[in-house]
Amino acid sequence: MAPGLPTAMDRPHFIGIGGAGMSGIAKILAQRGARVAGSDSRESATAESLRALGATVHIGHAAAHLADDSTCVVVSSAIRDDNPELVRAAELGVPVVHRSDALASLMGGLRAIAVAGTHGKTTTTSMLAVALTELGLDPSYAIGGDLEGPGTNARHGEGDIFVAEADESDRSFQKYDPEVAIVLNVELDHHANYASMDEIYDSFETFVGKVVPGGTLVISADQAGAVELTSRLRDLSTLKIVTYGDSPTADVRVHKITPRGLTSEVTVLLDGRYLTFTVSVPGSHYAHNAVAALAAGVALGIPAHNLASALGKYTGVKRRLQLKGEVNGVQVIDSYAHHPTEMTADLEAMRGAAADARLLVVFQPHLFSRTQELGTEMGQALALADASVVLDIYPAREDPIPGITSALIIDAARTAGADVTPVADKATVPEVIAGMAKRGDLVLTMGAGDVTDLGPQILARLSN
Repeated sequence: MAPGLPTAMDRPHFIGIGGAGMSGIAKILAQRGARVAGSDSRESATAESLRALGATVHIGHAAAHLADDSTCVVVSSAIRDDNPELVRAAELGVPVVHRSDALASLMGGLRAIAVAGTHGKTTTTSMLAVALTELGLDPSYAIGGDLEGPGTNARHGEGDIFVAEADESDRSFQKYDPEVAIVLNVELDHHANYASMDEIYDSFETFVGKVVPGGTLVISADQAGAVELTSRLRDLSTLKIVTYGDSPTADVRVHKITPRGLTSEVTVLLDGRYLTFTVSVPGSHYAHNAVAALAAGVALGIPAHNLASALGKYTGVKRRLQLKGEVNGVQVIDSYAHHPTEMTADLEAMRGAAADARLLVVFQPHLFSRTQELGTEMGQALALADASVVLDIYPAREDPIPGITSALIIDAARTAGADVTPVADKATVPEVIAGMAKRGDLVLTMGAGDVTDLGPQILARLSN
């Protein structure tokens, strides 16, 4: 049976409760019986789903939103010190808990799988959540995106397994003590928090070091950063390492990936036997995510053939190559990709799934710091599209950096031979795309910001 409610969490207040990570923790606490409250900057489907679980959700931030009897205030690294609810918490002496500590407390007493990596965390965590649920193991899970089937990013289950997306961006994944840790890849990102690759390797090494004695690390045998991390691990006496990938030396070896439209058939060699299963999203990188999920489940003692069959029930995560609709022969697909590696992987996946289609991309850069460091690589990735529209940078939690604009990406894309149109006014994008798209085209909205809102608007314009 899953454990109950941590005492300090029985009346939590979340600042930014609508965020992907925060809302998941709030949902699990509400399902465990906590009196959950919080605030967010705007109304959303997430806010409504929390209210349906009994949570109180305020729109906007104000000191009065924090109840005097709150037992803690939960924050993420994005919450600024001058937030009025955080200031009020200090006045009342209410403990402030970081999101990662709240999530760690929910994992206590359970067999945790923590999924880490610069890319692919949400998909891999989701695959595991779906497969374990399909097998009747009733896991708890906290994911950075909503599953297509259940339509939620978190759930309290009665089983003894907890699957969690482990965020490296602010080092918060170092708080967890998993039985199984997955490292999909290690690359330079989150430039506001990491000054070098050495800092990132150190952070991941600390994460791996928190695996419980006798636990397992599942790690890529192919990706250069993951291979380097494996070579840096020092104390391996209490840790079992299982590698996966195309490498002939991988413990779980990818034998073959066969594209089948918007799905893939994957064959792996595991313990001397070939095992074939279906992945319901296109692209080699998603197939490798599924193999990582398979290896992690086997590490928990789940029969490989059962898990492989259950992985075939995964139907996707919102914003991970999610088909938003089709009008007049034009398909509109949404991608969360915002790092050059992710962008390249999703664009190549779409090329493989629809080789004869023209690929039109609406890209919104995410964060000034990321654009400053990786803008050239983002532009180079866009050269894989037939034509692209590039929006202004979505700032999220950051203040502008002088001289850093989308022009960095546009110049790099044009240098790489890409057809790029800059658009400053996001509201005009549907009209721009309508003037570009023809029957048979694929339109991909791409980025981690509010570019996702454009999908339905583009479809509506195409229908006219």
